[in-house]
Amino acid sequence: MGCSLALTLVSFLICLFQFTPCASSVHPLCRSDERLALLLFKDSLSVNKEASADPFAYPKADGWKFQGVDCCYWDGIECDHNTGRVTALDLSSSCLYGSINSTSSLFRLVHLRKLNLADNDFNSSEIPSGLGNLLMLTYLNLSNSVFSGEIPLQISWLSRLTSLDLSNEVDLECPDFRSLIQNLTSLKHLHLSRVIVSSPLPSILVNLSSLSTLDLSHCGLLGELPTYIFQLPNIQFLDVSNNLHLTGTLPATFSSRRLKSLSMSFTSISGVLSASIGSLDSLEFLDVTACKFGGSLPSSLGNLTKLTGLALQNNSFSGDVPSSLSNLTRMGFLSLGINKFNLDAIPSWFANFNKLHELHLPSCRIKGPIPSFLANLTQLVVLDLNQNQFSGRFPVGIANLTQLKSLSLGSNMLDGAFPDSIFGLQNLEMLEIYSNRLSGRVEMDQFMRLKHLTVLYLSSNNLTLLSESEISPNTSSLPMFNELGLGSCNLRQFPNLLRDQNQLAYLDLSGSPPIPSISIMVYLASNNSFTGEIPRSFCSMASLRVLDLSRNNLSGIVPQCLSKVSKSLSVLNLHVNNFHGPIPQAWMSGNKLKMINLGQNKLKGELPRSMVMCRMLEFLDIGNNQIRDTWPFWLGSLPELKILILRSNRFHGEIKSGEFDSVFPKLRVIDVSNNVFTGLLPSSYLESWTAMKRFHVEHLSYMQTNLYDHMFIAGLTIPDEYNYSMTMTNKGIKMEYTKILEVFMAIDLSCNEFRGEIPESVGNLKGLQLLNLSNNLLVGQIPSVIGNLTSLEALDLSHNQFAGRIPWQLRQLNFLEVFNVSYNNLSGPIPQGRQFDTFPNTSFDGNLGLCGNPLSKKCEELRSSPPPSSSTFEENQGFGLEWRGVLFGFGIGLLVGTGFGCVVVTRNLKWFATTFRIRLARMPKH
Repeated sequence: MGCSLALTLVSFLICLFQFTPCASSVHPLCRSDERLALLLFKDSLSVNKEASADPFAYPKADGWKFQGVDCCYWDGIECDHNTGRVTALDLSSSCLYGSINSTSSLFRLVHLRKLNLADNDFNSSEIPSGLGNLLMLTYLNLSNSVFSGEIPLQISWLSRLTSLDLSNEVDLECPDFRSLIQNLTSLKHLHLSRVIVSSPLPSILVNLSSLSTLDLSHCGLLGELPTYIFQLPNIQFLDVSNNLHLTGTLPATFSSRRLKSLSMSFTSISGVLSASIGSLDSLEFLDVTACKFGGSLPSSLGNLTKLTGLALQNNSFSGDVPSSLSNLTRMGFLSLGINKFNLDAIPSWFANFNKLHELHLPSCRIKGPIPSFLANLTQLVVLDLNQNQFSGRFPVGIANLTQLKSLSLGSNMLDGAFPDSIFGLQNLEMLEIYSNRLSGRVEMDQFMRLKHLTVLYLSSNNLTLLSESEISPNTSSLPMFNELGLGSCNLRQFPNLLRDQNQLAYLDLSGSPPIPSISIMVYLASNNSFTGEIPRSFCSMASLRVLDLSRNNLSGIVPQCLSKVSKSLSVLNLHVNNFHGPIPQAWMSGNKLKMINLGQNKLKGELPRSMVMCRMLEFLDIGNNQIRDTWPFWLGSLPELKILILRSNRFHGEIKSGEFDSVFPKLRVIDVSNNVFTGLLPSSYLESWTAMKRFHVEHLSYMQTNLYDHMFIAGLTIPDEYNYSMTMTNKGIKMEYTKILEVFMAIDLSCNEFRGEIPESVGNLKGLQLLNLSNNLLVGQIPSVIGNLTSLEALDLSHNQFAGRIPWQLRQLNFLEVFNVSYNNLSGPIPQGRQFDTFPNTSFDGNLGLCGNPLSKKCEELRSSPPPSSSTFEENQGFGLEWRGVLFGFGIGLLVGTGFGCVVVTRNLKWFATTFRIRLARMPKH
């Protein structure tokens, strides 16, 4: 027995030292050819710590060595225990940078079953077609790895795939979705979020009977969502959100009972939520935010007792919120805002939601005090009650919500003192209490206690904000703000806290002194009484996109360097101040300026020709200054210019077109009134202003500039547009256009010294709504072609030397509200009927030869001059045409009326409707 044991021990030691496979349990080594392939693949890429977003990312391949440890033990490698072949390669979040071509040594690993290269940076290269060689693959993940171009169809050869993830590749295209998936019938998980598909869903999807996860969000899907998607027997997670052109309805019944998550937000899917949705008893998450659903909510929603998230915001749901929802005690997320619910108060059964983390009830028309039971929802992280009618004192119980990160109570009617209990919410990151009736003093240093606060809106209350220098000189402990709204907070002096704010992206100091911060992108400080000069520090604000200092008492010379900061600047608005001296001269080539408003100042000199460098300019207002110059014909070469206002200056001479092939091709509004222009009316311009030649019914939107072409800042609520505004005399009244519809078109050449007749070409400008040629030296007859301007609402030809009769064709102007031909030499009968029955005597004063209503002078020859024979057709057919016009005009007038009017300037900015669970739709903070 002893000899036998000794022999066994000797044999084992011999095997151990000779490295011979004497026992079946010893695994084979990694194959040398595959080890070489791995090393070559590693060497073809570089390591860059910025290439991976995961905070725990590290370069896994750094430990791979040619000598030493078996490659099966390398980080990220798995091998087959029997053959030693590499079967899995996981280099996700490995800080890899570079590109992979189709001849890469990676594709020699033909026994790979799992390949994960997610969260790296492959430098916008194409996905290599060599992946088609890896026919054993069952798992492929290339998500978040900066690939671009088209998905190679060779991926469709990988018929064993059960999981494919190509998501979040924003420049990746899938031109043939059907061909990509036709062979992948074993798929269980398909993630293509943000891949550009831009086509309807193919019917072949019905063959993927094993599919449990389908993520096609942000794919540009078209057509209808096929209902068979909901019949897939194993589907559990379905996300088609953020496909704005995806239509369709939910099925009347659901055959699959396994569905756990359904996301359809930001699509055009419509209809109602049928009672059958209550049969989805496995459902944990339902998101239909910003769709087109309507009708009442079915009480069967209360059957979904596993539901943890319900997002119904921004639809047209109506009726009562069913009390059966009180059964959903696992609810962690609930949004019901921006609907038509009968929700006068927050139902008391909301108190059952003691696990709620987020509650969104904006724009629900809820009245009365904020209910005290909300203070018992101690797990709340986000509470959004913006845009309601809550009244009374600020709820003291909110101090119990110590987990709160976001508190939004803006645009309500809360009153009383600013609550000190706010400063006990140590986790607060966003606080919105704008547009309430809060009063009293708020000490700025109190906000030092809120270390995480980055968004603060206190604007439009009755608060007095004491800046830190009035209390304490220490500002270094204040939080770093991204957005700060302190408008109308009665600041007594410059808030020194802004000097240390180097992360500000949005600042509203309306009613407070403007202090520049170098990081600011949007700077609004209009409608105040600021004095002094513009600090030159504005010129060093490289990120500045909007500078609005309009309607103040600022003076001095406009800094010349502002014409150079325009590399980033889109909007420069210095309207209504006391600036003097010349307009900045050196406008740079390649600038991004779309709006320049220097109107109503005391600027002198000539209009700088370097403005022709502003090739993106859409709006230019130099009106009400002291500019002395000839007609700036060179502005006609600006391809995007829509609004040109030069009124009330000292421009002189004739208006000539210069030597350009295209002159003002997009011009919609021109106002050169109150100057000293002479000569004939510019007939060549009237012929070339093509934008005015038709009514642009497809452009029922406002003139504005979009501030960000492709920019999204996660977590911020920066407005993405700036509405143009102007002052103009319309219908005899000086009107403030706080918004300007794209369809609004106007010509004002009044109060100059134009001579001659009105050119016939004016009859081609059929989109005109306002034409003012008053107070000139025009002669001849009023051309009958003005009757073609069927959109005209105001026509002023007064104080000229027109003779002859008023053309009967002007009766065709069904929308004409103001008509003035006073103080001319007109004679004969005034046209009768239609709009002419509404004009007062003053419209015809100073024309001794006119007769007929509304004048007291009767016409002696009413029967001697019948209208042309075409009027017979007009009288027979005009009724139908006239009423169709009136009905059309009513619709357009309603839209125009909402944007126009003699009102106090208010800014109505549209805010980002951000991605679900990051931030829901936000409202203006005024």
